[in-house]
Amino acid sequence: MSVGMNLRMAAWVCVAGIATSSAYAQDGGRAARNKPNAAQQAGITKDNSRHFGDDPDDGGPMAKLSPKLNRAAVDAAARKVADWQLARSEPYFDRIWTWSVLYNGFVAASDAMGDPKYRDAMERMGAKYEWKLRSKTPNADDQSVGATYEEIFMKKKDPAMIAPLQADLDAALARPFVAKDDLHAIEWWWCDALFMAPQVWARMYAITGDKKYITYLDDEWKKTSDLLYDKQEHLYARDKSYLGKTEANGKKMFWSRGNGWVMGGIARTMPFLPKDDPNRAFYALQMREMAAKAASLQGKDGLWRAGLLDQEDYDQPEVSGSALMTYGMAWGVNEGILDAKVYRPVIERAWKGMLAHVYADGRLGCIQQTGAEPAPFKPTASYTYGVGGFLLAATEIRKMAKH
Repeated sequence: MSVGMNLRMAAWVCVAGIATSSAYAQDGGRAARNKPNAAQQAGITKDNSRHFGDDPDDGGPMAKLSPKLNRAAVDAAARKVADWQLARSEPYFDRIWTWSVLYNGFVAASDAMGDPKYRDAMERMGAKYEWKLRSKTPNADDQSVGATYEEIFMKKKDPAMIAPLQADLDAALARPFVAKDDLHAIEWWWCDALFMAPQVWARMYAITGDKKYITYLDDEWKKTSDLLYDKQEHLYARDKSYLGKTEANGKKMFWSRGNGWVMGGIARTMPFLPKDDPNRAFYALQMREMAAKAASLQGKDGLWRAGLLDQEDYDQPEVSGSALMTYGMAWGVNEGILDAKVYRPVIERAWKGMLAHVYADGRLGCIQQTGAEPAPFKPTASYTYGVGGFLLAATEIRKMAKH
């Protein structure tokens, strides 16, 4: 191997359970993930400038949190992370997807712990934006904030909270879809969309009782599944451009966060489908298949790597994908879709693994910046959507706890 290749193989490795994370470690013998290239670093800088999060060189000491699956311990971890995130983020709340996922976690945390402060913050956010979406012709990402509007409406019953959203969804139904190009040949052309949009459409059905929203959801999800779901690997490609891509080890490229989006999307959508919807079996089967595959790929530290099928090249764990997959599995266990005897140990290991990346001040680290594929990041990297996934996982894990 050349000197240049050795340099490119230098990597940051998340170190759990140490006092600080200011140093980057290099794996002596195994292939490790390289530092960000110029384009990747530009993306990180942009994310940080938009207040999605940051990645300081030193995150400070790590938190000492109990990994026990009892409600007091789970609540303590969730509250530490949620309080830190709320305090630093509320001045910058926006309607883009990076925030929407955090909002999902905040509402879930409030409802699970009986603490209204996170839900109250979401109501302030909605009122600030007059309960409107980010754009007049919103794609799945821009529809995503609508789920929070719907959740607030379901408690408050103020029609003003969902009127603009319903108008936008109805306009989307009436507007013929026009493919921009081969990549954008369907409405939900990237797997992330299966978290962002379906839950909004499903909740609108639950609110209105109008099955047109469910018909659209089912049709579009199946188009995405037909295009991107690998029936042998039981994983989703991020989008059509990744169908032929492989990792350094020659295996197919499957992004952990992308597959977390799908598993989390099923968990966020299925509760609002009609009980007699024949498509419920389709979603349940996809959850079972994906959960089984994810469980087989779990790392020794309980977490998953950014590249699911190449654990040697992606040496450090990635928390946002891990959190979303854990959320999906915990929800599946709670709903009786997944076997608790099989998946509870997987979930326990994942929860313990995630807690190892919580800092004393509440920062949740090891979260990859925005993107579309596996990429390098610092151990301290913390971004809103990863925190949202963590809080969603916490609320379902809390339900699993006996006391």
